[in-house]
Amino acid sequence: MTFWRHPSPWIIATALVGGVVARIAVGGYHPADVWLPLAMIAAFPVVEWVIHVVVLHYKPVTVAGRVIDTRLARDHRAHHADPRDLPLVFIPTQTFVWLFPALLAIAVLAFDRLGLGLTWFAMIAAIGMAYEWTHYLIHSDYTPRTAAYRAVWRNHRLHHYKNERYWFTVTTAGTADRLFGTHPDPADVERSPTATDLLGTG
Repeated sequence: MTFWRHPSPWIIATALVGGVVARIAVGGYHPADVWLPLAMIAAFPVVEWVIHVVVLHYKPVTVAGRVIDTRLARDHRAHHADPRDLPLVFIPTQTFVWLFPALLAIAVLAFDRLGLGLTWFAMIAAIGMAYEWTHYLIHSDYTPRTAAYRAVWRNHRLHHYKNERYWFTVTTAGTADRLFGTHPDPADVERSPTATDLLGTG
């Protein structure tokens, strides 16, 4: 399967399995180990929206003659320029060099119980895998077969091919976008000339 030919799914899957195994080994379950994952799932559309808008659609700024830009934003601009280029669909491998150590540090230091921190870490990895799989499917040749997935597919396709200033959620349709006012009727939105050129430099 094409999905597994890219590094990101393997890295996330390894973190997921490692997190689950560590959580089982630590033991000591509490109700929080149930409600925390549920709360994370409920909050994820908002988190995804914020990351997409603030991090991925970040525009370079010049400070004291120096251009401040990020690798994630550059890669995302390349993804918009060619949404069919599958390697650009996945989280860049270099991101995991700092991301997973940071997440592990949070899991160990930010929770009053190591077990709860590991529950959080494993859930982060599970959500990350769901995001990568959904994003991959949307940009692949897979045809939507259910109404729920068709809505998600259409929402993200509108972001890429209609107007990049709207429809920022990827794994859901019309959730956080409705909350933040970025889910208009597509018929009322003009096609953007910068959907594939986010900085409008072309």
